[in-house]
Amino acid sequence: MADMSVQPYWELTFGKDGRVEPGERDALLQGAADGRLTDVIVFAHGWNNTRATATALYRRFFTPFPTLLDTLAAPAGPPRVGYVGVVWPSLRFADEAPPFLAAPPVPPDGPVAGPGLPPGTREALALVFPGREAVIGRLAELAERQPEDRARLEEFTGLVRTLVNPRPREAEREGSADDAWTRDTESEPMVPAMFTDSAVEVCGRFATALESTGAVPAPGLFGGALGRVWRGALELLRQGTYWEMKRRAGVVGRQGLGPVAGELAGRGPRVHLVGHSFGARLVAFALGGLPDGVRVASLTLLQGAFSHYAFAPRLPFAPRRGGVLHDLTDRVEGPLVCCHSRHDTALGTLYPLASRLAGDADSLLGVDTTRWGALGYDGAREVPGCAARTLAEALADGLPPGGCVNVDASEVVRTGGPPSGAHSDICHEELARVVLLAGLGMR
Repeated sequence: MADMSVQPYWELTFGKDGRVEPGERDALLQGAADGRLTDVIVFAHGWNNTRATATALYRRFFTPFPTLLDTLAAPAGPPRVGYVGVVWPSLRFADEAPPFLAAPPVPPDGPVAGPGLPPGTREALALVFPGREAVIGRLAELAERQPEDRARLEEFTGLVRTLVNPRPREAEREGSADDAWTRDTESEPMVPAMFTDSAVEVCGRFATALESTGAVPAPGLFGGALGRVWRGALELLRQGTYWEMKRRAGVVGRQGLGPVAGELAGRGPRVHLVGHSFGARLVAFALGGLPDGVRVASLTLLQGAFSHYAFAPRLPFAPRRGGVLHDLTDRVEGPLVCCHSRHDTALGTLYPLASRLAGDADSLLGVDTTRWGALGYDGAREVPGCAARTLAEALADGLPPGGCVNVDASEVVRTGGPPSGAHSDICHEELARVVLLAGLGMR
């Protein structure tokens, strides 16, 4: 790709079932061999709409790498580094323009909040859920009208639940091999309560959470008595699709990227996995897809949108159980780095709400994040020996040679408006240096 900021660069495209485009995989394996690469950095995006959006992220994030590699000293001499961008079918709502994309134009009188799906979101949903155009069209119609009719609100929530197709409670009780791709701890329900509880109750909870982030106008600005609840219904659509993306990230990681990364590592190059948001979950689950005896050189998680207990061998609220990835940390030869930021509203407020959506009110409002918190908000928890560094400390003193380490990146991951906050504010030279510190021990 001639306009990419680094070379050599490849892209790997995966379907929702983890199937990789064979031509792209073969080109990577052959190119790494022909270039006699010592290291390959593989980056997976989070919520996203198109290949162009993913490529824009990779172009921006990788920009500092050539200069850093030229100026920073590596203990084993100059590495020959290749770069890979993972493209997988995930969804970003059109009102969540990340900092690496041009911001949408603002009306002369300022931004206007109102009913309906954000422009472009209907098309994005159709791309991620092919063949469901009729359901998506009806959702868009109801979102625009927001009728003062509880039956129509229940129709909307029912269509959301149909679109993302959560498994029924009978399957939850029986369990299956798919459980680990949906849940990060044994305590999380495989079918969240947002797909089963009362429509008005669920949407009201989401509306309250959004008001606490400043993401919505004052109640009653549009619509009647149900206007506030309808805004919560739109958030149900957002969170419902995110729940599906969370599950899909696990599938693509374990079924798709893991085997490819293992084959690449088996041919000689040291493989470094990097992921943002649900892409962090994807690369973490890729550890489970590695062939026996194969390890990756490093794992760097940027604002990881999955449980902060995922790597814990014992859960504090269920000591006989562990997080879904607790037995895979030894598949990382070097450090397992968890970058987090307190400015990430998406993970600090909305993630625990969507993860829990049942139980006491404090948990539902995101106040109690101890049980339902996200790794990208406060780092990995209950992992024995897990080190903690500020970003400044990591850049000055380096990272441990192995094991888990939390890096507080709040000093640079800090910019972004509601509802996501700084969730996508990751394109910084400092974070590029963290990746190189983890993978190559360079500083």
